[in-house]
Amino acid sequence: MLLRIICINKDENKDELMKQMKKSGEEEKVKQILTDSKLAAIKAMLEKDHAIDCLLLLHINRGKWKEAKDFMRENNLTLSDGTFRARMIEIESLGLAKSERIDPLKKYYLQTEFGKKVALLLLDLFKEIEK
Repeated sequence: MLLRIICINKDENKDELMKQMKKSGEEEKVKQILTDSKLAAIKAMLEKDHAIDCLLLLHINRGKWKEAKDFMRENNLTLSDGTFRARMIEIESLGLAKSERIDPLKKYYLQTEFGKKVALLLLDLFKEIEK
């Protein structure tokens, strides 16, 4: 009997929570993030390996492979050159960075204003999580 009451209460709480989320607009915000093409593209990029690493490397002016590699090694972290290049191409295609050619084969990536905004939001997110 107690288990039945708990299950009924749980379902009622879930329904109440769903109503509150709809009223506050949270459900619409989530829907927009998941369906808006620009936001969905950024979300998809952030889900990939080392995407956040690369955004933060750009934020500290490590947009060249050698500088990024040295920073990662100094901090006992790993990042392959192929992954770095792939993420930077995606980051650039989303307008978070721009590239400048160093020579025919190498590029240097610089953070855009939009990239700076995203990096600062990520830093704030991690700061809040750390509390």
